[in-house]
Amino acid sequence: MEHILLENLKGSIAAKEAFANSHAPTVIRLVHAMASCLRAGGKIMIFGNGGSAADAQHMAAEFVNRFLIDRPPLAAMALTTDTSVLTSIGNDFSFDDIFAKQIVALGKEGDVALGISTSGNSQNVVQGLMAARDKGLVTVALTGGNGGVLKELADFVLTAPTSFTPHIQEVHLWVEHLLCQLVDEVLFGSLAEDAS
Repeated sequence: MEHILLENLKGSIAAKEAFANSHAPTVIRLVHAMASCLRAGGKIMIFGNGGSAADAQHMAAEFVNRFLIDRPPLAAMALTTDTSVLTSIGNDFSFDDIFAKQIVALGKEGDVALGISTSGNSQNVVQGLMAARDKGLVTVALTGGNGGVLKELADFVLTAPTSFTPHIQEVHLWVEHLLCQLVDEVLFGSLAEDAS
């Protein structure tokens, strides 16, 4: 059991290190894009399925409430929380449409749409990012493995470099927290333009 524990830990750390080594410039560009969106009165729309839905809700809460510093609420929403919207779209049209329809209804040009899918192939996330791209939103794919279909649809592609789903999800949570922290720092903290 201890061997499994240590090997699992090594794999998780290795995935995060590989991600950081290959994606740091993209993360930094994305942080500035997200900060610009929020500064301009836009919002961040986050969505995914299962554990990725939980991540979307977690990340939206960190923006709306607070992450590490006390600051004004930031406009973010998880498209995974309104059961009446989700079930009516799923029932009347298709589960594949649950995010796309919300983006068409609520998204505005310049908003950020962040789709999370460990495989990169979840059809409702794919359609959500396609709708976001068509409406002029900044598109972000947080995925794993080879990036799947999503890697072709997003302005910013963040791919956890592993095919082991738990490690992909661990990288995702780390990246989500990192984005929250860095956006806060750019807007209100040590990285703010007027910071001394």
